[in-house]
Amino acid sequence: MIDQVYALTSGQNEGRPCAVTFFSGPDGLRARRGLYKNAECGVRSAEFVYSAFRIPHSALEGGSILEPVSHYFYSHRLKLHFWDWGQGKKPPLILVHGGLDHARNWDWVARALRDDYHVYAMDLRGHGNSEWSEGALYSVAEHILDLSALIDIINDYPIYLVGHSLGGVVVLHYAGIYPERVKKVVAIEGLGPPPTSRFFRPADEKMRTWIESIRNTERRDPHTYPDLEAAVARMKEANKHLSDEVARHLTLHGTNWNADGSLIWKFDNYARAFSPYGQNIEDSKQILSCVTCPALLFWGMESWAQDPESDPRSAVIKNHSIVKVPNAGHWVHHDQLELFLTRTKRFLAEE
Repeated sequence: MIDQVYALTSGQNEGRPCAVTFFSGPDGLRARRGLYKNAECGVRSAEFVYSAFRIPHSALEGGSILEPVSHYFYSHRLKLHFWDWGQGKKPPLILVHGGLDHARNWDWVARALRDDYHVYAMDLRGHGNSEWSEGALYSVAEHILDLSALIDIINDYPIYLVGHSLGGVVVLHYAGIYPERVKKVVAIEGLGPPPTSRFFRPADEKMRTWIESIRNTERRDPHTYPDLEAAVARMKEANKHLSDEVARHLTLHGTNWNADGSLIWKFDNYARAFSPYGQNIEDSKQILSCVTCPALLFWGMESWAQDPESDPRSAVIKNHSIVKVPNAGHWVHHDQLELFLTRTKRFLAEE
């Protein structure tokens, strides 16, 4: 019996698989091939030969590789996407990714947590497979609105929330706005930009920065990559801790094909600009002071983010604990996965 299997996946314009077949490869390894349906281009063949990525043996069910089911929902007149990892009547848990990321960055976490929870992973508006929000601010308030819509659809309270970066901001603020609906919350560097950053300058400076950022985006074309390897290299450049395996997975699920065969990131470039509204330290402190559930805050000790122990926003969260993770940057759940899972599972299971 082998402890690892290999799977080939299309990864581009990810959708629900159909006519997928499994076959044995060299040395007893397994792979799959078939057709993948996607919203943008209909059905395309998945006969491309991509490097395989390891999936733990525990991710298999009935000899098949565990993959989530793709669903859509509506919020604010936008068609938004989420992945359902299943497990029926178990307590619901939602994973919320960070800015310029996508829901499949949680795959390793989702497979581990679904043993005890019904796991969902949402694509924020303008990210992953969710619709772009033309003319919107991509503000924290709008993302909280979308999370609220998904939670209303799930309709099973209280709920567990886990978020990274922007997603951490979203889940922490949701827990302060609807404290009665949240059982526990985990945030990886989810307090927001450091209080000393440019995002908290006087209002006139913030507005000017936002205007110029939007105007600059209007004048440039989104960056493209000639092939998958070039896009993977850019992914690894953004996070030196990523293995080739993880970087490839994140890139496969985070890109779309252009007609000329080049690749482009799925996220909307306009999501890069920070809204001039809703980034107020005092407002955040007031909302976070209303969080009543236990909160677990992770911080990568090699990250650009501020140590939450010295951040005034964490101080107002009544029942919180902090985990400082060595040899990890901003993406703690990638850089130190086992530590993150161990501490998170323990925290979620505690009475």
